[in-house]
Amino acid sequence: MRTEPPFRADHVGSLLRPESLLRARDAFRQGDSTAAELRAAEDEAIREVVRAQRDAGLQSATDGEFRRASWHMDFIYRLGGVTQATDELITVRFRNEQEELEFAPPALRVAEPIRLTETIFADDFTFLRDNAPEGITPKLTIPSPNMVHYRGGPASIDQAVYPDLEEFWNDLAAAYNEEVHRLAALGCRYLQFDDTSLAYLNDPAQRAEIAARGDDADHLHLRYIKQINAALANRPEGLRVTTHMCRGNFRSSWAAEGGYDFVAEALFGELAVDGFFLEFDDERSGGFEPLRFVPKDKHVVLGLITTKRGQLESKDELKRRIEEASKFIDLDQLCLSPQCGFSSTVEGNVLTHEEQFAKLRLIVETAQEVWG
Repeated sequence: MRTEPPFRADHVGSLLRPESLLRARDAFRQGDSTAAELRAAEDEAIREVVRAQRDAGLQSATDGEFRRASWHMDFIYRLGGVTQATDELITVRFRNEQEELEFAPPALRVAEPIRLTETIFADDFTFLRDNAPEGITPKLTIPSPNMVHYRGGPASIDQAVYPDLEEFWNDLAAAYNEEVHRLAALGCRYLQFDDTSLAYLNDPAQRAEIAARGDDADHLHLRYIKQINAALANRPEGLRVTTHMCRGNFRSSWAAEGGYDFVAEALFGELAVDGFFLEFDDERSGGFEPLRFVPKDKHVVLGLITTKRGQLESKDELKRRIEEASKFIDLDQLCLSPQCGFSSTVEGNVLTHEEQFAKLRLIVETAQEVWG
């Protein structure tokens, strides 16, 4: 088995919140408990879920994103210069086989120069670091810098602050670069940039929406690749970085579809990360052919196990799909994981805690049988 991230058996990051934590959140929201009491409930839930990840056989552990309401907005709102709009929502439309849903957090506004005013998630990471069992690598997930732009678009950026958009990009990269270095100084050795934009841009319908708001939809992925690379410039020694890309994950629903073909050559050839967590759980993700562009020194974590439903995948089918992928990329460059998190927002996907961990155990067992 691999001894450095990404691991042969890995997972994206978010996990279903336990009922005890959901009750604690409700009590705090209703004014029936204090922030300290909520923090204590989060601490206990995280200790338990870290042990559960170890017991499932994983080599890495996250805090399940238990302190967040969503995978990205909790981080983005804490960047200096970014504020929540009080009069507007960001509406993202999701769908599944039965219905359409909406995720609608407050819109973001870039009303001042972007900067880092604190080490975001510093306390969260140090708690995870200090509670990770021996031999388990603590993994921190944060949204990629692209999400600041993709979620709001040009209209969210005050032109009086950034008459030249290039200065926005420079400040955003500088803030992220400082955050990366600060996290590494805290002992972070496994960092993941979560990014839906680079997967969404494979969808012609998404590119049409991006073009309609005034962006260059055909080349925006090149800008986004540049931004991640700038955020990781002069990366601290010993820090392993991956990126995770999916087409939306909200209450077992998705927002986009389409294979990786549109972005693949530039994405795999130019993005300065160690590994790619890629969604491949159904036909929405396309085939494995784009993996031919992945350089020999990078790893791909195949997201073959869906987090959107509880039914357990066939181990034989997983092995068959791994073999199929190995026609386009060396088997030694591959790893296995779920296609996304189990709870990208506090609501979570439609499956049980036991079904969630059954899937994680299946990943570990399959990886052991494939790679030894």
